[in-house]
Amino acid sequence: MRIAIIGTGYVGLVSGTCFSEFGHDVVCVDKDAGKIDALKQGEIPIYEPGLEGMVARNMDAGRLHFTTDLKEAMAGAAAVFIAVGTPSRRGDGHADLQYVFAAVDEIASLIKRYTVIVTKSTVPVGTGAQILARLEGKLDRALYDVASNPEFLREGSAIEDFMRPDRVVCGTDSDKARDVLRELYRPLYLNETPVLFTKRETAEVTKYAANAFLATKISFINEMADLCEAVGADVQQVAKGIGLDNRIGGKFLHAGPGFGGSCFPKDTRALVHSAEEAGVPMRIVSSVIAVNETRKKAMADRVITAAGGDLKGKKIAVLGLTFKPNTDDMRESPSLDIIPILQQAGATIAAHDPKGMDEAKAMMPDITYCTDPYEAMEGASVLVIVTEWNQYRALDLDRAKALMAAPVLVDLRNVYAGGRAEEAGFRYVGIGR
Repeated sequence: MRIAIIGTGYVGLVSGTCFSEFGHDVVCVDKDAGKIDALKQGEIPIYEPGLEGMVARNMDAGRLHFTTDLKEAMAGAAAVFIAVGTPSRRGDGHADLQYVFAAVDEIASLIKRYTVIVTKSTVPVGTGAQILARLEGKLDRALYDVASNPEFLREGSAIEDFMRPDRVVCGTDSDKARDVLRELYRPLYLNETPVLFTKRETAEVTKYAANAFLATKISFINEMADLCEAVGADVQQVAKGIGLDNRIGGKFLHAGPGFGGSCFPKDTRALVHSAEEAGVPMRIVSSVIAVNETRKKAMADRVITAAGGDLKGKKIAVLGLTFKPNTDDMRESPSLDIIPILQQAGATIAAHDPKGMDEAKAMMPDITYCTDPYEAMEGASVLVIVTEWNQYRALDLDRAKALMAAPVLVDLRNVYAGGRAEEAGFRYVGIGR
C-alpha cells in the first residue's frame, strides 16, 4: 500500500520508516529542503537507536522516499498521515494546530481519489471534527475520510514500540477507512497485537489520557520520595513494593528530577485546557503539572545545599543534559531549569552528554561542554547526575574523587544508590532515601 507522511520530525520519520519496514511504499514529505536533501543522503536529523540503519535499508529497497513535493507524495496514496508538530501555544498552553490545519489545506487541493486523512500528530479532542469542517465544500465528501491514529512512541525505544506495540488505536466511524487502516497494520495481526477501533474522539482522548496517566505516576513517586526522605524510608523499595502489584505496575515509578521531553509537558497542559473548554476541570492533571514544575527547581536547591549553601566561585560538573537517555532531545529537560539556577547562584558549569550537547549549546551557550565525563569533573565541588545514560552507571569513582575539589555526588537518578559512592569516599545525596 502506498502512503504519504507529512512531516519528517520524530513521529513522522519513525512512523514512515517503520511502515516501509512493514513492506508499504512510503513517501515522507517536508517543506525543509535541507532536511530532505540530508535524508536522501542517509543523514538522520534526530538520534534514535536503530533508525539510521532502517532508513538506509528501506531506501535501498525502494520502499522509502523523501520529497518536498506534496503532490508527488500523495500520488496514488491510500492514506496521508499528518505528523507535524503541535507545540504548546504561547500564552495559554493550548496545542498549536496551525501546522496541522496548514497541512489539511494543502491536502484538500490534491486529493483526486479516495484517501484517508490520518492525524498522527497529538491533537486535542475535536480536532478531527475541525478538519472535517475545514474540508467541507472543498472537495467531494466521497473522496476522503478523517481518522485519528495516535502514536505511543518512547524516545530511545521508538522502533521497538512501533514494530511491537502494546496496542494500536484507530479512531474512525468509516468502514472504508477502517479497512485501509487494518491493511496498513496487518503485519501486526500476525503478532496478535491488539488493534482497537474506536470513534475518532475516543482515540484523540486516549492519547492524552495515556500521557497524563504516565506523567501522574512520575509526579506521584516524586512526592513519595519527598515523604521517604522526611520519615527515613527508601523510595526505591516503596516503588518496588507497589510496582509488584499488577494493578499498578513498576514502570514510571522512578523518582527523579521530574518529567520533560516533547510529550508529557505539552500534552498535560493541552489536556487541561481542552477539558476546561468542555467545562470539566482536570484537578489531578493540573496538580501533576504543578508538582513537576516545582520538582525541577527543587533539584537545583538540593545541589546548592550539598555544596554547603554557597556556590560562588565553585564549579559544578553536570552529567546528562537530555530529558532521558538514548535521545538528543532537550525539550523541557530538567537540566534547562536546574543549570540556570546554579549559575544564578554563582556557579560555573561544566557538562557532558553523549548525544545532547549540540542541541544544548543552542539553549545554554554559556556553559562549558566537555568531551568526556572526567573532563567535566576536574576541579568540581559537586558532581551532579541529571540523566541516567548507561556510560554514567559505571564511572571510576576513585578517579572522579581524585579529579574533584570536593567529593560530593548529587545523584538525581539514584544510579549509585546502595553505598557504592560512600565506599569510594563520596558524600552522597540521592533521591527519596
